[in-house]
Amino acid sequence: MKAERIRLHHIRMQLKQPFANSLTTVTDRDLILVELLTAAGVTGWGECVAFDTPWYTEETVGTAWHMMEDVLMPLLSDTLWDHPDQVSERFDAVRGNRMAKAALEGAVWDAYAKEQDISLAQALGGERERIPAGVAVGTNASVDEMLRQIEERVAEGYRRVKVKVGPGADVDVIAAIRERFPALPLMADANSAYTLEDIHHLKQLDPFELMMLEQPLAADDLVDHARLQQALSTPICLDESLLSREDARRAWELGSCRVVNVKPGRVGGLSEARRIHDFCGTRGIPLWVGGMLESGIARAHNIALASLPHFTLPGDLSASARYWYQDLIHPEVTVREGFITVPNGPGIGFEVDVERVNHLRVRRSDRML
Repeated sequence: MKAERIRLHHIRMQLKQPFANSLTTVTDRDLILVELLTAAGVTGWGECVAFDTPWYTEETVGTAWHMMEDVLMPLLSDTLWDHPDQVSERFDAVRGNRMAKAALEGAVWDAYAKEQDISLAQALGGERERIPAGVAVGTNASVDEMLRQIEERVAEGYRRVKVKVGPGADVDVIAAIRERFPALPLMADANSAYTLEDIHHLKQLDPFELMMLEQPLAADDLVDHARLQQALSTPICLDESLLSREDARRAWELGSCRVVNVKPGRVGGLSEARRIHDFCGTRGIPLWVGGMLESGIARAHNIALASLPHFTLPGDLSASARYWYQDLIHPEVTVREGFITVPNGPGIGFEVDVERVNHLRVRRSDRML
């Protein structure tokens, strides 16, 4: 395939309710959509999941826009691609900027699958026809409100609930949830809110039999996570610390975690995400697909990824209506009996609502390659 034109759409979507963690509160979600047109007349869609400020990683909407437009898009010019994996290989010449890379590579994956007349899940090697749905609950609510939200999510059939925690809102919160939902598959996400000085405090979470404690320590750390994991019976899951297959290997060899979270945006795209999946699969490491408050476009990519055989745990894959008044895709993502159906149509398997994209757009770039 050959890419002929790329349009970037900076959009702003309002969340149904603010989403808070230990680092920030998100009320409006800025995203960059990639619309890639091929010489065969096919359109592929990708999405950059960077935030407008660098609280999650150093990337932002502003830096990703610059990197895509001025550095990465020129690398896609005048090239015939046999397979999307070649895009990530081409981008290796550029350090970091993984979310910008993932957005462009994702559009190539979608276009490639459409030109092959197969689903994105099939192109990636997916096997499942449906995947278990999981959901996250933020820290901006009172304990009673969190319990009410969890009760609603459980009634909707979600197979796993993730709760954001941090100092002052952790042990007591988890204890209250466990008392109300003793058998609920439950995990806690700290977003790097703790240090090794908190070992004895975090050990208080062990009796609650959590599925995992996600990213308790610094994003750039593997060594201290290994020390913490030795002290806890609760499995540690790494998120921000793992940017590649090699990071996953190092973490496993050090004993830094027992579970792995994979986010295509964080690791530079679907190709690298699949490499992490393959590594973990050969070693029996449980893994799951994480979420980034993305629109239905990136969610569709995540659903396809989660259909691969070694994603054995429910991921951050929920219905469009969980976060958005109206999503960008038709049909919207829905959860039925706790599962999401993996589309079998060409590419991502959803139709992008271009009219809504235009309505939400803040700025646009249009470039021939």
